[in-house]
Amino acid sequence: MEDINKAKQRIEELRKALNYHNYRYYVLDSPEISDAAFDELMQELKRLETEYPELITSDSPTQRIGAPPVEAFGVVEHREPLLSLANAFSYEELAAWHKRASNLLAGRGFDLVCEPKIDGLAVALTYVDGLFVTGATRGDGYRGENITQNLRTVRSIPLSVPKEAPPRFEVRGEVYLPKAGFKRLNEERAKEGLPLFANPRNAAAGSVRQLDSSITARRPLDIFIYGLGWVVGKAVPDTHWEIMQWLKSLGFKINPNIALYHTIEEAEECHQNWVESRESFPYEADGMVVKVNPIALQQELGNVAHEPRWAIAYKFPAIQGTTRLANIGINVGRTGRLNPYAILEPVHIGGVIISHAALHNEEDIHRKDIRIGDWVTVQRAGEVIPEIVGPIVSRRTGEERKFSMREKTWEIYRERKGIAGEEEPPDHPICPVCGAEVIKPEDEAMHRCTNAACPSQALEQIKHFVSRGAMDIDGVGEKLCQALFEAGLVKDASDLYYLTREQLLGLEKMADKSVSNVLNSIEGSKNRPLARVIFALGILHVGEEYAELLAENFSSIDELAKASQEDLLSLPSIGPKIADSIVTFFRQEGNKRIIEKLRKAEVRLEEERAEEVKSEELPLDGLEFVLTGKLESFPRSEAEAKVKALGGKASSDVTKETSYVVVGADPGSKLAKAQKLGVKTLNEVEFLELLNQNTSLF
Repeated sequence: MEDINKAKQRIEELRKALNYHNYRYYVLDSPEISDAAFDELMQELKRLETEYPELITSDSPTQRIGAPPVEAFGVVEHREPLLSLANAFSYEELAAWHKRASNLLAGRGFDLVCEPKIDGLAVALTYVDGLFVTGATRGDGYRGENITQNLRTVRSIPLSVPKEAPPRFEVRGEVYLPKAGFKRLNEERAKEGLPLFANPRNAAAGSVRQLDSSITARRPLDIFIYGLGWVVGKAVPDTHWEIMQWLKSLGFKINPNIALYHTIEEAEECHQNWVESRESFPYEADGMVVKVNPIALQQELGNVAHEPRWAIAYKFPAIQGTTRLANIGINVGRTGRLNPYAILEPVHIGGVIISHAALHNEEDIHRKDIRIGDWVTVQRAGEVIPEIVGPIVSRRTGEERKFSMREKTWEIYRERKGIAGEEEPPDHPICPVCGAEVIKPEDEAMHRCTNAACPSQALEQIKHFVSRGAMDIDGVGEKLCQALFEAGLVKDASDLYYLTREQLLGLEKMADKSVSNVLNSIEGSKNRPLARVIFALGILHVGEEYAELLAENFSSIDELAKASQEDLLSLPSIGPKIADSIVTFFRQEGNKRIIEKLRKAEVRLEEERAEEVKSEELPLDGLEFVLTGKLESFPRSEAEAKVKALGGKASSDVTKETSYVVVGADPGSKLAKAQKLGVKTLNEVEFLELLNQNTSLF
């Protein structure tokens, strides 16, 4: 009896919470928790109701589909209910769904149709005698809001269809806001001082559900049609796949990623591919919808409660979560940049515990109105550093503190130095590490420390110098760099080449073998190419690509150091900002000393040129290549090197001047841009054939 009472109490708590979050999500378009957190609450409620079926009530969130319609729009009765989908969060759950469907169909096989699950607003569009007459939201699944006038402003929704269409029918789709449109919309709202949308789904819902359709018209909404609701007066194809192709022929926009598979294993492979490439989608997708393809089998499987047995949403790993912003810290980078970062109460997102997140700069913090103590939405996308999407304003208590770069830098510096709290802070931001004055150039969003000898800059510069892509000194990682710096053995990167065995053996946890490995790695780095040395020096704004460009045009560090701003501006893609940064770098006495110490240590500061071949004599001269997606034969960097060796140019952006776009597995948006511009594409086999035709080296 005690167990059922505890279950009843927990069920009531869960229902109250879910109804509240349902209301904020579907009616107010202002969620307070992530989709993943909502799903966890719903899954817990389902488990309890399964264990105690006598506690199920008709008003339980598990028995509902969405939220009641807002009466201000007018109400549309759905002829066929718009059902929601059950969720699978693992391959085991997907396979279990497939097995249940197969068992219900007495073992009969069936194909599967898969497409991305767009994170938008579900709508039903009704056509009568070739004209679009009614558009409605899902609502509670049986009654939706009449938003016809607003949907007429969505340009990808046809207002009429060809005469071969049925006399009366309904299609269903997902209205969404593309990522680029979402970013633009939030930027505009920030300028106007309006609250920002938490994500594209809320932005789409808020746009569609405007009482003034002119507001909807100004927002770049789009739609993907995902199915046929009902049809009168005409026969339709027998499978979902064929229906989707038929709807496409009538002028409806369907997702280009929709795919037909024969087995559940193929569907799983598709899901894994989309998990890896989801960031390249121009829209937000939170999973993959899997449907039984034959319509007759769909009808035979039917529905259970408010979910069809013939379809399921196979969710992607969560990339968002909610937690509290405990504080804001500031790092000083190797170029003197002051980088604010969020210190979070740990939260589990996408299989990783997140306790820190990027905040970019002071302007971004104020634009998003993020305050210390706020509950915030945190996003983790792929391998990108987690970032704060925005605050949950409705959870504020009034004790939250606005961020000030001046106050925060003084607070951190004071704690570092043990300065008494009553001492007045300076009237400007200072470096939290060395206390030097901080400047913020007018054309930049970042604050910078003015002290070239700042310890934080020196340490970060040493870490950069030894990193991969730079001098790639194996065995000298962040911890050893820190130990060498704190011991006073390495004050700048050039000191690495003067370390002795005795000095290294004196450090904690440095045995004879590891010392030998470190010294051998340092010695081996002396012969790195000039481009690596230029990049390793840490010149502001000079990344790997620009370092290669400089090494191609200047034969030595000395020659580059003598280059004027005019010399540098004559190079392709070098602008005044980068040119000025390079000239300024080589003008600094401290940097000159580092280069001289590298020279004395016999680090190669010149480019060893092979016998020069005129570019016009090379087979790919005049051709520009852009690579997108993953190549199986070799890494993208190696492919680009092969193109350059044959006289071609490897670029990162697709333009009308691009000769070929090489398309590997899971290509990004560059493929779509190439198709739009009419640029010729090559698959990996065609690319290899082109290389093999022009050289015997590959």
